[in-house]
Amino acid sequence: MNTHQLTSDIKLRFDHLNTKAQLKEKYQAKLLVAYQGGLWKATPGLIALLNSVDSDRLIILDSYDNPVAIMNRAEMFSKIRDTYTDVMEQWLIELNELEKNR
Repeated sequence: MNTHQLTSDIKLRFDHLNTKAQLKEKYQAKLLVAYQGGLWKATPGLIALLNSVDSDRLIILDSYDNPVAIMNRAEMFSKIRDTYTDVMEQWLIELNELEKNR
């Protein structure tokens, strides 16, 4: 392998990693959900918490570490879960396209 080929391969790898990082940033931002005066990041942990609580009212910390009273846990659970699922599906499709074009 010559120096030119090696340099070219390194640049391609760097571009690929850079594009993956940009995709991650793009889709991480889409995981933010405003609900009942708080800002929430749809994560598996939040989904699990909302799914495991029995009462419809609970107080949890939002993304800014502010306690927020949630009056309808089931509604928030549905909104957070749907957002997470939709964003992850879009992200996977775009990542697969990136890998295919690599």
